[in-house]
Order: sequence, then C-alpha cells, then structure tokens
Amino acid sequence: MTPEQVAAASKPMVLDLGDAFSRCPITLRRARLLGISGWAFYVSGRAGALGDVRAETAAAALGFIAPDAVADGWDNAARTVRPFEVAAATLAECCRWGSQHLDSVPGVERLAGLLERAVGAADASGMPLFAAWRAMPVPGRTAGARAAAALRLLREHFAGAYLLAVRASGMTPLESVLAGPEGEAGAMACGWAPPYPPVGPLVRRRLWAEAVTDRLAVPAFAALGPVDGVELLDLLTAARAQSGPVARSGPAA
Repeated sequence: MTPEQVAAASKPMVLDLGDAFSRCPITLRRARLLGISGWAFYVSGRAGALGDVRAETAAAALGFIAPDAVADGWDNAARTVRPFEVAAATLAECCRWGSQHLDSVPGVERLAGLLERAVGAADASGMPLFAAWRAMPVPGRTAGARAAAALRLLREHFAGAYLLAVRASGMTPLESVLAGPEGEAGAMACGWAPPYPPVGPLVRRRLWAEAVTDRLAVPAFAALGPVDGVELLDLLTAARAQSGPVARSGPAA
C-alpha cells in the first residue's frame, strides 16, 4: 500500500480511537473535579495546548466549532483554571483510558511504537494545534497509554490537515460540516446557528478536501514504509474491535 492509501484506511480508526477517551464517564467526571462544564472541558482540553491565548485564537485553531461556542467554553474554563492545565488533564485522562482499554490488546507495544513514529514524522506546517500537542510531555508509561496519546495526536493531525484542505477547497468550516454525514445536526452540535447555506454544491468539494487531507498526512505514514503501514492497519483494527468504537463523523468531530 502507498502512504496515501494507509492514511486513508487508518483515518476512520484514528479518528474514533483518538477520541474514545473523551466519551468515558471517568473522563467526564474530571471536568466536574476541575469545576468547569463538560463543554468548557472539551474546548479548553483541545485548544488549551496553545496556552493562554485569546478565545479568537482558540477558535481559529479549532476551525470547525463556531467562534461564539468556542468563546463560551474557553472563557468559562479560564475563570476557574488555566487552559494549559485543562489540556494536561485531558492528556492524563487519555493515557488513563489507554492503560485501561488498550494494554490488553495483542501487539499494543508494537502499535504504540508505529504510532509514535508516524506522529514524529508528521509535518506540522500550518497546524499549530497539532504542533502544540506534540510538544506536550506524555504522562503515561504503559504501552496502552502511549498508544492512546499517539492516537490523540494523530487525530489532531488529521483534523488540522482537513481544516487546511477545507479552506483550500473554497469552503468555510461551516459548509464542510453541513456537507458531512451529520448535516445540520452536526452544524448545531458545533454551535453554528441557522439559517444554513444549501448543501448540494458542497458535497463534491468536501470529497476533494477529504482526498487532500490524506495527501497532507502522507509524510507521517511514509516514515513507516509499506510493510509497517499494513501492520499498523492490522493493529488498529484489532484495537478498535476490542475498545468498542463509536462512529465519528470525520476530522471535524
């Protein structure tokens, strides 16, 4: 398989596994312990890796969430805890989930190593959120924790690549969400208020953006080579089957 094919085949599994920890009730309880809402925990948990930036900067990095919705969560969290601390708590929960759910997956040590090689080789140009996350120290020591953290980072890399591809296609982030499988429901979940533009003309552009996303991710998977790339797909498939995935709508989710 070519690196682009490995990127395309791995993307849905990375998007699912890289976000699975956030759906864990224990992770959601962490927000309450910090004294912030679940939404504030999500927004600051992702964009907080950037540090004490303004809400507008966080919204620009996240891309697919409405700026007003980002500001609501960002400012809510900032009144109680610094954004970077929320990001660190998020990464700790990710590693905790990985230790609990991935340590028993056959070949998890190998999976962690392959994912870390891909993350290290990924091109962070134009992806400040991914670059910020990659610079954060990983608190987990087990193979499952390392794999979960690398999946979280690789998911952020796909999201950053997709945001670049969407803008290059001429779509706005809102239009790309509307053209996705969840349509208007996805737009509302991301905080965008109606009325919405028509979707019909946008579908072909979204498909083009998806293909460009895979091409932008090529450096990460080219570092593995064809044999290790196929092995990565096999290991991801096993990890996804064991962890009980929930389908996600795409890189913007």
